[in-house]
This record gives sequence, C-alpha cells and structure tokens, in this order.
Amino acid sequence: MGLASCLLFLHLHNELTVTHKMLRLSLARTLSPIRHGLAHLSKAAPFSTSPLRSLMGTTGFTETQLTVREAVSQICANFPNTYWQEHDQTEQDPTDFHAALAKAGWLGIALPESLGGAGLGISEATMMMQTIAESGAGMAGAQSIHANVYATQPLAKFGTPDQLKSTIPNIISGKWRVCFGVTEPNAGLDTLRLSTTATKTPDGQNYLIKGQKIWITCAQVASKMILLARTTPLSQVKKASDGLSLFCIPLDKSHPGLEMKRIKKLGGRAVDANEVFFDNYPIPADSLIGEEGKGFKIILHGMNAERCLLAGEALGLGYAALGKAAAYARDRTVFQRPIGMNQGIAHPLAECYMNLEAAKLATYHAARLYDEASKSQSEEGKSIRMDEIGVACNSAKYLAAEAAFKACERAVLTHGGMGYAVEFDVERYFRECLVPRIAPVSREMILNYVAERVLQLPRSY
Repeated sequence: MGLASCLLFLHLHNELTVTHKMLRLSLARTLSPIRHGLAHLSKAAPFSTSPLRSLMGTTGFTETQLTVREAVSQICANFPNTYWQEHDQTEQDPTDFHAALAKAGWLGIALPESLGGAGLGISEATMMMQTIAESGAGMAGAQSIHANVYATQPLAKFGTPDQLKSTIPNIISGKWRVCFGVTEPNAGLDTLRLSTTATKTPDGQNYLIKGQKIWITCAQVASKMILLARTTPLSQVKKASDGLSLFCIPLDKSHPGLEMKRIKKLGGRAVDANEVFFDNYPIPADSLIGEEGKGFKIILHGMNAERCLLAGEALGLGYAALGKAAAYARDRTVFQRPIGMNQGIAHPLAECYMNLEAAKLATYHAARLYDEASKSQSEEGKSIRMDEIGVACNSAKYLAAEAAFKACERAVLTHGGMGYAVEFDVERYFRECLVPRIAPVSREMILNYVAERVLQLPRSY
C-alpha cells in the first residue's frame, strides 16, 4: 500500500487528527486505483488492530507511526528472507526493492510536501527503517534507501529552489539514488580534518574536486552524492569547522576524474560500499548547498536524523533476530522437551527483549525531540536545545546498537549449529549487527560525547 492511500485511509476512519495541509496533500496524491479500492478500505479494520509483529510493544505510538509500520510491512512481504539471502550471497543490489518503495511514495516520507514529499517526521521515517530491517531485509534492505532519507535533509533545508526542483522529485520517484560522501581514510571521525578539496575554477563556473572518500554506501548505483569538501585550507580559517562546504554533485562514472572501488565486506553485501577517488573531477558551481565554507554546520542538520534512523534499523534487526530465536526455542526439541523450557535459553532471550524495548523508548524519544525542534524553529518562545537533541540521538543509537548486537548474538547461540546455516537467517543478522555499533560514529565516541556534554568531564582527545 502506498503512502498516499495510508494517509487517506486514516482520514476515512477518523482515527487520527491530521492537519488540513496534510489532508490536502493526501487527496491530491490519491490516484484512480486507490479510488477503486475505497469501498474495500472503508470496511477494513484499522491498521492498529492488526499489529505487524508480536514481539515489540506498540503502546504509545501514534496512529501515523502504526500506519507506516503496517503499510511498509505490506511492501516488504513481497521480498521474503530467501530474496535477501540470495542478494547477500550474490552481492546483488536490491534494485526492485528500492523501486517498490519509491513507487509507493515512501522515499519522500520526511521531505516537505512542497517538494513532493509526505511532510512527515523523522519519527515516522525511523519507524519505516525499523520495519524494513525487521521484515527480514536487515541492514542491507534499510541501507539501500538510508541515504535517500537522511542525506536529503540538508539539501531540502538549505538547497536553492533550482536545486530542489531538479533533484528532490527525481530522488522521491526513485529515478536517482543518493550516497553520502563524508568519511575519509586518513580522517575517520575527525571530520574537521578531512582533506578532500573543492577548488573553484578561474571562470567561476565549476569546482574541481580532488581527494578520496571511503565507505560510501550505494555509490555504484547512485546518481548523486552529497559531498563534504574543504573549500578553504585549514590553515587559513579561524575555526576548524569553517571552510568546509557541502555539495550535491552528479556522479559521472565515465569521467576519468572519478574512480570507484567496491569494498568486500562482512555483512550487508547486497548493498555496495566503496572507495571513491576524485582527481580534479569537475562539478558545476551551482552544486554548492547553502553558503560556501558553512558546510559543516549544514551537515549537522542531517547527522542527528541519521542517528535516529540507524537506531531504528538496529531495533528492527534485533527484533527480527529475537523472533527467530524465540520461535526456534519453542520448536526445537532436545531430551524430549523444547529447549525454550531451559532457563539457560529462556532468560537470555527475555533479557534481549527488555534491552530492545528500553532502546525502543530511547529511540523514539530522540526522534520526537528532533521533530519537535524542527517544528518549533519558527514558533516564538519554543525551543529545544541542540545539545539535548544530540545527547538523545547519540544515546539512542548507542543503546539500540548494543541491544541489537546482544539479540543477534543470542539468536545464533540459541540455534546452536543451525545458527551457522544461511537458511536460518540469524547468521546474516549477526554479520550485519556490527554496522550500527561502528557507524556512523563509534560506541567510544558516543561515550566521549555524553561524558563531555552531560557529565561535564574533561575531553580526552
């Protein structure tokens, strides 16, 4: 089911008070197939009465979040575990999965209605990403659209009208895919010291990009890259955060100044990860997003959103693994009794559930703060401190990643030898659960951040 029909469905059932603006968008996007299905939809039970998963508690979620969960699940149901097993083994991009989500309008979930998006928040986008991972798609499925959701946030907020008109609709429709170019091999998490440069040509018509990026997901299939590069040398700026600029650049893979090398990796093999080399690669001057030299501040707009999305993906992976483990523990009989009767099996699984539920609360609290801050920017007298949002989003990512890791590890151990078999999926989940512990920021750096910002302890690096 598409995003437009979901919103219209909520209107028909009067189960959610939506803004007049959102309602107009829903009606405008309603197509003839949806009109034909109105009679059926009007008789259907509300989405919230048929929960997607029995493990995760859904009390406290909004009707919109639950609608997103159910509708995205319907799309994911067309891509069973065998689909993801095959794409993992063959390292084949899930192009048709991406296309299915684009066709239903989900790639624009958190983009403004004025740009053709749904105008929903990161709370709903996080639910979408969790649902994808939880469906069995895992991190690979989520990562296939990950950058399309969060990397477009700075562009949508700071891009020029021409940039938005030419780029955003093509991203929402699925015609263009996006990758995010920040990480470098010699800088890592020290983003302010990245060395990729963007030098303006004498005629002012282009920038020449020179440098290297690494761990760039989906670069092989992307048409655009959101690129952070230095336009003023570090030695010439007062603050290290100055002199970095953000660009939305075309990826012309036939150009000799652009080279990509795919990285063989442990998990999430269905989506590519790459080294990207720029050697005086020309890009139009109007690729610049916002003001030159202010790219680091602009990119922060998307980083907290990414923490929430990745936390949601980790939750989905953890719940999927735990569901598999619990089902196996109920069915597997050894010594003439289900292994789930043994507390050595049952108690660790119960602990995993509690960890996931706690991380879920932290994740959606962080997403709610992010959304409320975005809404309140134009409302006088209302404000949420950015450091409060940063702490919440980083904490959520940390807790969800740890909970997912424990659940995935326990799922393999619960399966015993069969946990090592591809057909049971948990080995794939375990390989993928390391991603949210490492990226986009390590566990240790999050602990540093909380220690400094909340506990006011001295910086150690």
